[in-house]
Amino acid sequence: PSHKPAVERTYNFDFVRPLEHLREYITILGALFRDGKVSFHGKRLHAEAESTGPVDVKVMISALRHNAFKLAGELAEGGISWVTPKEHIRDVAVPALAEGARVAGRATAPPAVMHLPIVVSTDGQAVFEAAKQQFGFYQRLPFYSAMMVEAGFAEAAGPDFTPALAKGIVVSGSEDDVARQVRALPSFGVGEIIADPVLLANDRAAKDRTIELLGALAREG
Repeated sequence: PSHKPAVERTYNFDFVRPLEHLREYITILGALFRDGKVSFHGKRLHAEAESTGPVDVKVMISALRHNAFKLAGELAEGGISWVTPKEHIRDVAVPALAEGARVAGRATAPPAVMHLPIVVSTDGQAVFEAAKQQFGFYQRLPFYSAMMVEAGFAEAAGPDFTPALAKGIVVSGSEDDVARQVRALPSFGVGEIIADPVLLANDRAAKDRTIELLGALAREG
């Protein structure tokens, strides 16, 4: 769905009813992948296309709040979060995915896929500064700000990126601390993880430590 500044400044499109647009976009892609052809005429999009044949491609969508995750539950093969506290996955994303699946008559809900900023470092100040630089602007986007406030971070409605907010969206600490936090994510309803190592200005080795730990965790199965 993106955001109003990106859509209107970059593509010169009016940013109107983004979830309606996304629903039609997914419907078109789903038909094209499933059937090898599509004939669709909606309120936002029109498509008449044919490919060489069906392909086995699973369509997932990005999602931040209830309605987007519900849409993922109806039509997609997963809802992918970003800079989203794990509590929001548990309290909003997972129930919305299940609700969407019920509406669509699907036997099971697709997974909540957590796109997760992560770094193996015990330097809390360095992690905060990196998080502020790399993720601090998101709270200036209305959809992200609303999601963070819903997740319990009232400060996201204001201009300041706080240490508490950094801890809410970035998994960090020693190898043992990070491993423990990652292993706990399924208890919050996280079905899959996309790990995104956070780069620290004065600790380039942190990226290597993080990737090595992620590899070890992946081998656990």
